[in-house]
Amino acid sequence: MFKKLENIEKRYIDLEHKLAQPALMQDKSQYQKLAKEFSDIEELVEKHRRYKSLSGELAELELLAKDGSSDAEFALLVKKEIPQLKEKIAQIEKELIEGLRPDDKGGDRDIIVEIRAGTGGGEASIFVADLFRMYSKYIVRHNWAMEVMASHPTEVGGFKEVVLSVKGKGAYKHLKYESGVHRVQRVPATEAQGRIHTSTATVAVMPEAKEIDLVIDPRDLKIDVFRSSGPGGQSVNTTDSAVRITHLPTTTVVICQDERSQLKNKNKAMRVLRTRILDKMRQEELTKLSKERRSLIGTAERSEKIRTYNFPDRRVTDHRVGLTLHKLENIMEGDFDEFIDSLIAEDAKREFTRA
Repeated sequence: MFKKLENIEKRYIDLEHKLAQPALMQDKSQYQKLAKEFSDIEELVEKHRRYKSLSGELAELELLAKDGSSDAEFALLVKKEIPQLKEKIAQIEKELIEGLRPDDKGGDRDIIVEIRAGTGGGEASIFVADLFRMYSKYIVRHNWAMEVMASHPTEVGGFKEVVLSVKGKGAYKHLKYESGVHRVQRVPATEAQGRIHTSTATVAVMPEAKEIDLVIDPRDLKIDVFRSSGPGGQSVNTTDSAVRITHLPTTTVVICQDERSQLKNKNKAMRVLRTRILDKMRQEELTKLSKERRSLIGTAERSEKIRTYNFPDRRVTDHRVGLTLHKLENIMEGDFDEFIDSLIAEDAKREFTRA
């Protein structure tokens, strides 16, 4: 890793000299290209230099700590400073590992997030509503934009499914780790015996497909319109504004009924449909990724879990990194970056192991 960082720093110095040459300004295209490369690696180089500086300070302090000639007060200060420096160095090293990772294929593209009820009946649908609220809070914390594409409420106040569109830099990079089965353990409000109930919900996160990514033949679509309805068949709209689109070759079905406008529902449904189809194509092309996705999304059985939310003990465990946090309330309020940071770091380590 550090050899790669040294090479990047050499390139940074080279670019610095080139960009300072007046002759380069005459070639705007080349100048912009080099300026962008310079900008892309600048933060990484600064962190690497900081890492080297702190490592040098640590080496000096450790020598002083071994030297018995220092007075007692100074020796105490040195011993106190060493663990603080080590903590700073460890944090920068973590950031350097992340900075060297190849860019995600989803990049900074908008994403589609689908949350569906799994096992557990009505309690599972309530858990979908809880996750929907948790992600909404997380999205606000990161200053991203969210749009509800489709939702199917239940009589008990939950959702069979909620589909979101999320826009914002870094949304895919962070939220992609949420794909999988989420398990909740708690006592339902309707449970007279006070027994702990277990239910699940599945989350799928996909980069949103654009029209140029996938051209769909209109002849392959079956479009139905009908009257929107809420839980229990209660009519929501007085017009036939709900839209169901079926892609016949893949049998992919999307229903949108949240908007009062039939056209808006159709446009939303097409965005979700295009994303789902493109995602299916990607999984078929990449066998390995397809297997990984099946193991994550699976059939919503309790054994195929990535995270457990235990309400009685106020703890949440991410099973992929073995991290347990005893702050369930904060996490349900959208404060789960600690999980995401650990997953990003673990993913980065795997990248280097494979390299």
